[in-house]
Amino acid sequence: MSTKNDYYDILGVNKSANAQEIKTAYRKKALEWHPDRHQGSDKEEAEKKFKEINEAYQVLSDTSKRQAYDQFGHDAFAPGGGASGFRGGNPFGGGFQQSGPFTYTWSSAGGQPFGSAGSPFGNMDFGDPFDIFESFFGGGSPFRQQRQVPRYSVKLNFMEAVKGVTKEFDIEGKKRKIKIPAGVDEGTRINFGDFMLSVNVIPHEFFERDGQDIYVNVIIPYSMAVLGGTINVPTIDGEVKIKVREGTRSGTMIRLRGQGVVSTHSKQKGDQYVKINILVPEKLTRSQQRIIREMKEEGL
Repeated sequence: MSTKNDYYDILGVNKSANAQEIKTAYRKKALEWHPDRHQGSDKEEAEKKFKEINEAYQVLSDTSKRQAYDQFGHDAFAPGGGASGFRGGNPFGGGFQQSGPFTYTWSSAGGQPFGSAGSPFGNMDFGDPFDIFESFFGGGSPFRQQRQVPRYSVKLNFMEAVKGVTKEFDIEGKKRKIKIPAGVDEGTRINFGDFMLSVNVIPHEFFERDGQDIYVNVIIPYSMAVLGGTINVPTIDGEVKIKVREGTRSGTMIRLRGQGVVSTHSKQKGDQYVKINILVPEKLTRSQQRIIREMKEEGL
């Protein structure tokens, strides 16, 4: 019986988690445990944890792999495992590679990639854990570069990161203007060929970001929640007016399509989500109290 940790536990999600919840959990865990970012002193532990996180995501983000895992657990991917028709060796022990100071394994089956004849699960290549991190967070993987390549970091405010900015750096004793593209995020690494740049983003006072999407909380008076109205809402491109419907409940989310962050890869924009919170007054006048009592008597 396998002694591997449960993939759902590794990502910190329930077995009923949907694809977006799994993706969000992976993003958070991968940023926390990436060996080059982890705050702890034990780099070997960080590397091991990072590979576990990527292994879990590659299974749970793929429908066929996840179904096999839910039915047979880790045995589905072991030699002679429970998945009928599955051939080849352990997909997590098929190869070894050294790149910089870290080592890692990738998958293979008897010297051939999964997806060959006889495998009911199609392409079962679990891949390089740093490749998947790169695909999520952009830039080049530092583990594919020689260690003599200089590495620098830059701290951007929230709007510089989402809009793009040109900064001047002292690179190997020379002043250089570097254009940072719109849409970079915390942890993004940009490969400029002769050096690597890591991005750190200062949180915004009220905007929150998840990938290409922006979230903002707004507070409306109780009367507007009941009667409806219009409000001005901040976006990264300026204020917009939105309509609040009659009978809006606290916690209602309003989607502003295309008002999010541009993707550094596709140039498509995400969305902005406005969360409505209702202000309940602490003190009421006598006439206001009378109105509320009348509403209460009518079951409102």
